[in-house]
Amino acid sequence: MLNRRSFLLGLGTLALSQYIAGCSNSKEKIKILLLKGSIPGQLLKEFRKELVSSQTPILKPKSQLKDLFALLETWQDPDQNQKLRLPFKKPSMADLITLGDYWLEAAIEKQLIQPLKLEGLPSWGKLPPMAKQLVKRNGKIWGAPYRWGTTLIAYRRDKLEELGIEPKDWEDLWNSKLRGRISILNQPREVIGLTLKKLGHSYNTPDLEQIAQLKKELVTLHQQVKFYRSDNYLQPLILGDTWLAVGWSTDILPIQQLYPNIEAVVPRSGTSLWADLWVRPKQLTPDKNKEEKIKEWIDFCWQPTQANLISFYTKAASPMILTMKKEDIVKDVLRNPLLLTEQEIISRSEFLSPLGTDVQKQYRNLWGEMNS
Repeated sequence: MLNRRSFLLGLGTLALSQYIAGCSNSKEKIKILLLKGSIPGQLLKEFRKELVSSQTPILKPKSQLKDLFALLETWQDPDQNQKLRLPFKKPSMADLITLGDYWLEAAIEKQLIQPLKLEGLPSWGKLPPMAKQLVKRNGKIWGAPYRWGTTLIAYRRDKLEELGIEPKDWEDLWNSKLRGRISILNQPREVIGLTLKKLGHSYNTPDLEQIAQLKKELVTLHQQVKFYRSDNYLQPLILGDTWLAVGWSTDILPIQQLYPNIEAVVPRSGTSLWADLWVRPKQLTPDKNKEEKIKEWIDFCWQPTQANLISFYTKAASPMILTMKKEDIVKDVLRNPLLLTEQEIISRSEFLSPLGTDVQKQYRNLWGEMNS
């Protein structure tokens, strides 16, 4: 299973704790458990300006997406708390919770969440079609995407200029001049996926054995790679031990600001996408009085001002900026192609779909053969 690193640097983000204090005893407010760093304090400040303080939601951050999914499981099956041995005290059930898109299918199948009633919101109609498709099943809406990101190629401009290389797409990873100078995510879905993309296939190809050149291409790529790692993989790039790295946009964007020699690019043939969603935990006795407040919060996060705040401060774009007028997008976001990615590239990019048992086995076998 994909394990996207779920903590952010959060540069410029106000502490949410200054807004949370004193709210825990309110029965009228909606309670939201969210991924730490995925909502800037500035956004909640704007929410308080528009509404009376009694309507301000209670926000509690968690640092790992996998822990948020585990909470959904324990709320529906209390015995899971002992099985999973959560590294924190289990909070009471929230009205909304952040979920990574990769966990959405499992949450639906396990009946951990309930549909959201968002069709009547004008902002729902403004979401990009890809964002709607991500969360709709059988005519029902199961999540509300509030930010998304990409897998990028980051590189040392000073080192690659000397070699006459300017990376544009996945095929550049196979350039023999970069042998032993690449760091790449320790994620089979990402590595095998980008190789599939290089060969003109989908990240979600259902049968790897049908792609004749796949193993050969992976073996060649493996010879290019200095190491596989999903954390601290940018430090060697900063130090010059590697000259190119494949990583997640939320890691690369803050580093790029600090080190001018580091450039990044969204591969032109398309890349993998991820999204953070608001989902509604399944409740035995739903509180209908909170439904409107939930819709109000989601709709607020989709407004232009908030879309800009999310995109600028969390280093992951609100999907809304793809459909906003250019004059409504702040300059720092508008001028950043890593946040406001070209529509043509987005249309060639994909969210990673859950894999069936047979395909998972193919991935394990291929990954093991490649690393041997």
